[in-house]
Amino acid sequence: MPISFSVEEYLRTVYHPDREYIDGEIVQRHVGEFDHSRMQALLGSYLFTREKLWGITTVNGLRMQVKPTRFRIPDITVVSNPAPKMRILREPPLLCIEILSPEDRMVKVQEVVDDYLSFGVPCVWVINPITKRGSVYTQAGMVEAKDGGLRVAGIPIEVPLTICSNPEITP
Repeated sequence: MPISFSVEEYLRTVYHPDREYIDGEIVQRHVGEFDHSRMQALLGSYLFTREKLWGITTVNGLRMQVKPTRFRIPDITVVSNPAPKMRILREPPLLCIEILSPEDRMVKVQEVVDDYLSFGVPCVWVINPITKRGSVYTQAGMVEAKDGGLRVAGIPIEVPLTICSNPEITP
């Protein structure tokens, strides 16, 4: 039987690596493998170099309170400028990006995506670093990025998945 923790206990404890908090339970994230970390670095770099152009700020591993008893930590979060200056994001960002790890199960990934969407995040990208394929989730549903580009509707954010397989592409 899992041990239950209060929100206050979760927030005052430091975890290495950081962990999510789901309805009283501390949940380990699957991070730290080369493919996952490399994908996160490439995508973060690509977005970072376009922050001024797109009016965004890109952050890795920012804790976000999606419900009173749920804290998620997307691999990459994109917020519009001016970026909020807070320890924990309590307003929906423009985009959450989740990069899959071999241990991830789709039922759990879908739960994470649903948390983001119900929180008000307009767009969630889920990317598989092994297959170099990505999906875009919105309130309207999920669409696989078959044309090789991940986008956020109504905002000029667009990332070609080729950056994930060809790091020579200029960020």
